[in-house]
Amino acid sequence: MKRTRIKRRGGLGRIAEQLAWLANGLAESSSRIEDSYWEQQLSTALDEQLENNEEEALNTALDHLYSTEARAYDELADFIESRAECATGAFADHDVVLIAAPILAWSRYRIPAVTVPSAVLANLRVHFQAHVLAQDARLALADFLFSPDQLPQGYCATAEFARILGDAAMNNSNLHIDTEGMPDTAQFLSDTRYLLAAAAVPRGKPVFRWQEKDGSRDNAREQWRLQGGACLAPLLPGCAVDLVLPEPYFAGSRAADKDSRPYSVRASVAYLGTALEVPAANLRAIIAPFWDRDLEEYRIGFSVRGVDQIVHGVVWPLLGAEDDTTDIPSQIEAVLRECGLNEVIHLDHQFPLEYCDDCGAPMYPSAEGETVHAEMPEEQMEQMPRHLH
Repeated sequence: MKRTRIKRRGGLGRIAEQLAWLANGLAESSSRIEDSYWEQQLSTALDEQLENNEEEALNTALDHLYSTEARAYDELADFIESRAECATGAFADHDVVLIAAPILAWSRYRIPAVTVPSAVLANLRVHFQAHVLAQDARLALADFLFSPDQLPQGYCATAEFARILGDAAMNNSNLHIDTEGMPDTAQFLSDTRYLLAAAAVPRGKPVFRWQEKDGSRDNAREQWRLQGGACLAPLLPGCAVDLVLPEPYFAGSRAADKDSRPYSVRASVAYLGTALEVPAANLRAIIAPFWDRDLEEYRIGFSVRGVDQIVHGVVWPLLGAEDDTTDIPSQIEAVLRECGLNEVIHLDHQFPLEYCDDCGAPMYPSAEGETVHAEMPEEQMEQMPRHLH
């Protein structure tokens, strides 16, 4: 998840100023003993603000440091995330962590966000504990596949959800999610669903399987994709799915954001091949940078070779420290070539971050260097999801 910060007007406020001062102290520390002091002070302050729902103060401190002290910003952001996903102030003698297990999916039909039946939860629990978690870990699973819009919004909401799911993990039980009032899920060709879990271990014990001597991330990923995927795929009928390694909430969400970019490109090529009945070699892709004040994303327009009309598009957002010096176009082209495309056009000039006034869909680059609305041929329009992710 890219942290984009806009500096706010006015003073910091007492809480934000204290957090910024502590983060600066940690960033400037020159020894482990000094680190320990600043970390303890910062942790105590953050636990208090998360419990008091001081979301605005947290974001104000981050906004300030983002534009003034990069190292202090990184320290504060890492500490806020870790204290939130671990609900650290709520558990005395156990380490608890909220875990995201992302599922990448694409379909020409609506990708569901659904309640997970108890029998499926039972099977997922077996595979989670066998392949993802360490031996002594207790586990709670939330019985719902969340869309991105349905995840906890903000650090304080994440900390509260981590505490609730962490309480369930302490009892080695699952958590029922009441779906009434949940936000509606937009329809995309490719999207992410999240299985959320919490693990609890005695303080200082390993949480994950790869922290044990005979475990590894690669093996955990392989087994989870195989075994967990077999459990989850029936909940997403008509979808092609791929699983991302379950990790602590914020790291797992960022991994899903990163992996979803090439996944959405591959999904688009596969979909167009089916919908238009053309092989990938007969498609053309146009890659262009789209700017607001800074470079925000690349957009890829697809057309059939020899035809000007843009039939589809994909957004490839910048993440983390990526900027206009990062060679993103080469990464996108490599994915397109792997998919079988032979014609890939790069446009270098800066396009404005434009969207359709009527439907809100992004505008995509054409081979002529214009931004246009992606439109499928009329005979395919009824089968087409409204947007591409």
